Amino acid sequence: MTSDPHAMTISSFWAALPRPARWLLCSTVFQVLGRGLTLPFTVIYLHEVRGLTLDVAGSLMALAFAIALLLTPVAGNLTDRLGARIMVIIGSGAQSIGVAILAFAEDVPTVIAAMFFIGICNAGGWGAFNVLISSLVDGPVRVQYFGINFALVNLGIGLGGVVGGIFIDVSRPKTFTTIFLIDAVCMLIPIALMLGPLRHVHGRSETPEEEIGVKVSYLSILRRPGVPHLFAIGLIFAFIGYGQMEAGFPAFAREVSEVSTRVIGWAFAVNTVVIVAFQFFVLRKIHGRRRTRVVVLMAAIWAASWLILGATGAFSGTITAAAMVLVFHALFASGETLLQPTLPAITNDLAPAHLRGRYNALSSGSFQLGAVLAPLVAGFMLRHELNSAFIGLLVAGCAGLAVVAIGLERRISPEVNGVGPRAEPVRVPTSAPLQVEDPTV
Repeated sequence: MTSDPHAMTISSFWAALPRPARWLLCSTVFQVLGRGLTLPFTVIYLHEVRGLTLDVAGSLMALAFAIALLLTPVAGNLTDRLGARIMVIIGSGAQSIGVAILAFAEDVPTVIAAMFFIGICNAGGWGAFNVLISSLVDGPVRVQYFGINFALVNLGIGLGGVVGGIFIDVSRPKTFTTIFLIDAVCMLIPIALMLGPLRHVHGRSETPEEEIGVKVSYLSILRRPGVPHLFAIGLIFAFIGYGQMEAGFPAFAREVSEVSTRVIGWAFAVNTVVIVAFQFFVLRKIHGRRRTRVVVLMAAIWAASWLILGATGAFSGTITAAAMVLVFHALFASGETLLQPTLPAITNDLAPAHLRGRYNALSSGSFQLGAVLAPLVAGFMLRHELNSAFIGLLVAGCAGLAVVAIGLERRISPEVNGVGPRAEPVRVPTSAPLQVEDPTV
C-alpha cells in the first residue's frame, strides 16, 4: 500500500482495513438502503395514507428525536460499560421493530410506539457505530473510514429513495407497508454480522488503572478542554444543516422559491451524487490539514448555499429558481463532504478510549437537540413569512460555527486536529490478532 495519502485509492484504503472493519463497512450499505426506501416518504405515509394532519405527522417524527435526546446519556454510559457491539445490536433491533410497527400503524398511539423504538436506535445505534469504527481503525484510516462510510450512507439512501419513489403509490397502502417491512429486514443484517463475523469485536476499552473508581459524569466531561466547543459545533451543525433539510428547505423551496416537488426530489438526488462523486477526492485534499480549518471552510460554503436559496425568492416559480435550488443542494453537499470526515474524527481522537461512548453520546445529543429545534424555528418563521430573517439566521449560524471551530483549535492538540504524528498513514495487517477481540464476549 502506498504511504502517500494523496495517492490514496479505494483499493489501497480497502487494503489498509482489518477484516472486521471491512465487514462493518459492508453492513452500512444494506442498512441505509432500507432507510432510503422509507425516510423521504414517512411524512407522506402518515399524512396521505394514514390520514394524520401534517402538524401531527411532523410532531410524531420529531418525537423520535426527542426520545433519542432523553436516552442518549444512558446509551453513552452503556456503550462504555457493555461495549459498542452490543449497543449496535440493540439499536438495530429497536429500529427494525419500530419500522415494522410503523408498517401497520393506523392510529396515533401505534405511531408513538413505533417512534419510541426508532428513538432508541437514534440514541445509541449510530453513536455506538462510531465507537466501533474507532476501536478498529486509527490515524488517517479512521478519517478516511468516516468519510467513505458517509458517502456509502448517502449512496444507500439515494438509491433507496429512487427505488421507493418508483414503487410506492398513495392509492395502494400496501406499497408503503412493503417498503417499511423491507427496511425492518435490512436492519437485521448488521445484527447478523455482530452475531457472526464480528462476534469477537466488542468495541470496549479497559479503564486505565489510575482511572479505576473515578466517577465520570457528563457534566465533568463537558468541562474538559474542547468538549463544550464540540457540543456547540454539533448543535449548530444540526440546526443549520440536517435539521433544515427535513423542514426548512422543503418548506422554503415550495412556499418562497415556488418550485415543484419534482425539483425538490431532484435536488436531493444532486446532493447524493455530489457526495458520492467527490468524497474520496475531498479526503485526499484535506489530509494533513487542520480539521478545524476544514470546518471553517465548510461553514463558508454552507453560508453561500443558504444565500443562494434565499435569492430564489426574487425568481419565484421560474426555471431560474429551480436551477438555483439545484445549485443550493450541490453546494450544501460539498460542505457535507468536508464536515463528516472531521467532526467524528476529532470527537474520537479527543476522547479517552474508555470514555468514547460518552463522548459520542454528547455529540449525538447535540445533534438531536439541533434536529428538534430546527423544524420548530423554521415552521414558526416561514409561517409568519419571515423569509429573509430565516435565511439570515442560518447564515449567522454558519458564522457562529466558524467562530466556535477556531475556538476549538486553541483547545485541542495538533494530533487531535489532524496535523500531528497521528496523521501518518496506519496499516493494520489483516492477519494480525486484533486488540479489540475478546473471545468471552
